[in-house]
Formats: sequence, C-alpha cells, structure tokens
Amino acid sequence: MHNIHTNFIRIIDVLKDIFGDEISEKGNYLRRGSVPKFSDIELIALSLTAECLGIDSENYLFSKLNKEYLNDFENLISRRQYNDRRKLLFEKTEAVRKSMAECINEQADIFAIDSMPLEICKISREQRNKMGKESEHHSPDKDYCASQKKYFYGYKLHSVCSAADVIQSLDLTKASVHDVHYLKDVKELFSKCMIIGDKGYISRQQQINLFETAGIELEVPLRSNQKELKPTMWILKKVRKRIETVFSQLCDQFMMQRNYAKSFTGFKSRVLAKVTGLTVLQFLNKFIYNKPVDRVKHTHAD
Repeated sequence: MHNIHTNFIRIIDVLKDIFGDEISEKGNYLRRGSVPKFSDIELIALSLTAECLGIDSENYLFSKLNKEYLNDFENLISRRQYNDRRKLLFEKTEAVRKSMAECINEQADIFAIDSMPLEICKISREQRNKMGKESEHHSPDKDYCASQKKYFYGYKLHSVCSAADVIQSLDLTKASVHDVHYLKDVKELFSKCMIIGDKGYISRQQQINLFETAGIELEVPLRSNQKELKPTMWILKKVRKRIETVFSQLCDQFMMQRNYAKSFTGFKSRVLAKVTGLTVLQFLNKFIYNKPVDRVKHTHAD
C-alpha cells in the first residue's frame, strides 16, 4: 500500500491551487456558523486519495488511518462525520472534477459519448432493495444492457469523454432512461465540436437540433437498413473506443460496480468520488509527473 499521507498532501496542494480565494486559510469554504477543524478541502482530498489508492471501503480506510496515520491527521473526524460531510460536499467535489477536466481538455473539439450500467443489486432482489427508494424521482429501475446482453436493476451513468480519455461531462439517471435523452443536456454544455456515439444515439431529429442550436456534429454509425449507410471512418471508431477504456478503468481500478450505499445521495457521492479520483490521476500525469494522461494504473506519490 502506497503512503496515504504523502498522496494526501500531493492532492491537497492541487486542490488549493484550483480553488484559491474560494477557501479560507484553514481550507474551509466560506460560510456562516462553526468552522470544522478537519477542513472541507482536507475531507475532499482524503476521499480522492482513498479512491486513487484503490481503498474502496470506508471501514478499512479509517481502520488504517487510526492505526498507522493518527499523528499525520491531527484533527481526523469519525467515519460517520466523514460520510455525512462527503455527501454535503458533492457540489464542491464536482467543481474539482470539472475544473481539472477543463484544464486537460482545454483544446479538445472531438468527444465520445456513451453510458454504462450501474447495478445496485440482482433483479431477483429488487423487491427487497431499499436503496434509492426514499424518493420516486431517485428510485432505481431495470433495463436491458445490449453490450452485456442482460437485464440489470439500478442506474445508468451517462458520460462525454475527450479523445485524451478524460470525462468532460456526466450524469446519473434511472436505468430505463434512453441514451438519446442525455443529448438534451449535451447541447447546453458543448458547442462547435464533434461528438461520436454508438447506435444508441441514432436520432435524426437530435442530430439536426444539436447542429442548428450548438454547432455540434453528432457522428453515429447507421443501421444496416438505413438508406444513407456508409462505413464509419476508422479514426472515429478509435475515438469511440476511448470512452470504453475509461469505463473499464472505472470498473477495474476504481471498483465502480461495487455498491455499499444505503441512499441515492450516498450512491451518487460514491460514483462522483470515483470519477473525480480518475480525473485527479490524469491531472497529475499531465501537469505534475509529465506522463501520458491515460497511464493511471501506477500514478502515485511514493
């Protein structure tokens, strides 16, 4: 296991550079009321450090911190406080991810779009599942995943990724929400670029709408029964493969498919922490370690 405190310090330095005047000298976001001793920026950094080092269990993380790093984290909070505050800092964590992604993708004008299933339990257990059912709007449901050739119960992660393997935009929806619906959000977030998708994004109406309203050229492979059928350029296939690589990294290195959450708020915070953890490693590769952005397997501070 790589040194948690060394990596924590590296990440917290990056976060301070990103937020600058938005945080106080002690690392807290400006607000009324009592100021926590274990600062907001420290909590986000600890969360991202754990994800970057492949520590998927909060129980294991705090057990290790209390046994081996107690002197390094003087104001360490309890696991319960950590969990509650991480949920409250969801918007700030998303700001971290977005800021880093924009720095890496600054000149990007070609992106890939895709979605991945996030199963929270087997379909046979859906009636007993309570996670996410605190609100009808956030409750999970089931859908068919064509790539895996099976039905699943849970949610769907929609993402737009650059050719450099960096997720620029993401959204979490019920499993049954069709991929095409995410294109409505895309036109608000992107402009004058090319976005490459698979057959799940075939919609002539959406292609025209994206081009006319935001100057976005949506490239999708046509079905064999469509009159304008033409072979997809190999370079477009290569770019589209990049987002599949990112999804594989999230599942293998960041264990995205594991679910320990008991509420939708906890689930979305967990998903965001993993995507942000990946973005942190990519950011460090480009601006600190001078390595290829996509080589995140062994990115760490010794």
